[in-house]
Amino acid sequence: MMQALAWALATAAAVAVSWYGVRTVLAGTAYEPPRALPISGNTAPATPGSSAPAPAPEPAASPSPSPSQPARPSAREAPSSPPAVTPSPASPPPPAAGAVKSYPVRGGRAVFDLGESAATLVSAAPEEGWQMRVWKQSAWIRVDFVAGARTTSVFVTWNGHPPQVQTVEG
Repeated sequence: MMQALAWALATAAAVAVSWYGVRTVLAGTAYEPPRALPISGNTAPATPGSSAPAPAPEPAASPSPSPSQPARPSAREAPSSPPAVTPSPASPPPPAAGAVKSYPVRGGRAVFDLGESAATLVSAAPEEGWQMRVWKQSAWIRVDFVAGARTTSVFVTWNGHPPQVQTVEG
């Protein structure tokens, strides 16, 4: 009887200490649930194998605010050769305020809310086998999709002009 009581107390103490450790680690990790936003403007998410995005209908409701706190890179890799900068085929002149647009690129997809004088990152999702890094500043956002030595970047800039989107594959 005494051994069973000692075992129960030792087990309860071990569970309490373990739970406290897990709770402490997870306390600083706050994730917002993913939000599905309507895509407005003249592009819709492209399906694999399609060459051009199809027009999307205008949504009835306004989009929700974008998630905060994107992932931050821990190290920066130097590319072996200079990347080629090409304007994204899905980036016509800047859209009207609040246009949510998706930019599928090699390695993933980035979705931005493009306003008249600024932009916000709505979501970014890497493809299987790719990782994602995000940088946000007061006049630009950069999303990198990385797999080994391959990197694809999506840049949105708006320093004194309406938001412009460019993609870089290196």
